[in-house]
Parts: sequence; structure tokens; C-alpha cells
Amino acid sequence: MKIIVLSATPQEVLPAYNFCSSNKSFAKKGFDIQFHSAGVGMLATTVQLMKLITTEKPNLIIQAGIAGSFDSTIKLGKVVLVEHEIIGDLGVEENGQWKDLFNLKFQQANQFPFKKKLLTNKNIAQFNPLELPVVTAITVNEISTNINRIEQLKTIYQPTIESMEGAALHYVCLDAKIPFLQIRSLSNYVGERDKTQWQLQKSIQQLNRVVLKYLKHFTK
Repeated sequence: MKIIVLSATPQEVLPAYNFCSSNKSFAKKGFDIQFHSAGVGMLATTVQLMKLITTEKPNLIIQAGIAGSFDSTIKLGKVVLVEHEIIGDLGVEENGQWKDLFNLKFQQANQFPFKKKLLTNKNIAQFNPLELPVVTAITVNEISTNINRIEQLKTIYQPTIESMEGAALHYVCLDAKIPFLQIRSLSNYVGERDKTQWQLQKSIQQLNRVVLKYLKHFTK
């Protein structure tokens, strides 16, 4: 079984990578764990995913990274599992109203790989041994900072978290019929640009702790 752990930047999964590299017996015989970084954003992630699927033919892809939370009641550092993904910036804004591909009739709500306008991971129940909180995420290429835009996204889509790569994982893996997981640790609240208020170190530590637990479970 070949498992690929994919992150936007190497730093996000460096502790897990170092642990697996220094503990060769971590993965038992017959298992191959690889770590790759794709770059930031949907475009870079899509390209790297297609390359990896073609050349490595993985049995499971785990996307691991930090994310922003729309919900201020969730403590930073919390690790969640994404079930539903939304592309949040593909469309047009007219007269202060946001219209996505579905509003514009460019995409049907249940046209593959979408289901009810969502990119849904159907393997959540099977691949959630740690029983992580399951959330809906939205993916944007520009980090949301405008208060009006943030409220617009929350009102229309009701997402819990925001990232810049998640929808690419869901879209590509659904299309390629490859099992996948998106694991996110919450480093900040959406709209907070003062990075002294972010908890990057804590969120990365928690993320890697969970990633290693998942790898241990899948390779036992």
C-alpha cells in the first residue's frame, strides 16, 4: 500500500516527515509512505496531484495543512477532517452579489464530481479512526480579509474552515477515484491578519501528532 502525505509547504508536515525518516520500522513491510509538497493554491496543488497520481499510483492521499476558522468558538490548534469542499472564488460578483458556477448555470449541482454543489469525500466514516470533528471547508486562492466578503462566504456557504488547496484535492481524487483525506489544524481565525494572534507552532504540532496517528493506524 502506498500512502502520499501532501502539504502546501514542507514546514507543515516536517515533524512527521522527520519522524518517519528516522524510524524506518514505522511503516511495516508492504507499506510505502511518501511526503510531498505541492505549493500554495489550487493550481499548484492540482498539477502536483496529477503528477503524483500518474507516476506513483498511490492507494491513499492525505492532504495535511493549516487552515483558518470561520468559527471563533473553536479553539486554535484543533484538528479537523474535511468532508465537504466548496470552491469559493470561481464566479462573478455583480451589484454586490456573488454568483458562482452553479448560479451562472455553468455547472449543474449534481454534475460529477459535485454532489449538491459540494465536493464530498464519501470515505469519511471509513477513514476516521480518531473520530476527528468533521467539517465543511471552502477553498480560495486569495486569503479572505475583507469583512464584507467573509460575511458573504459565511452566509452563502456556511463553511467552518478556509484553505487554499482543499478543493483541488477533492476534485482531482474524486475524478481519479483515489481514496483521500484532508486533515487540517486551525492556526487562525479568518480575517485576522495580525500573525502574533495566530498559533502556527501549536497547530503544526497538533497536525503532525494526528498525521502520525493516522499513518500508524493505516500501516498496522
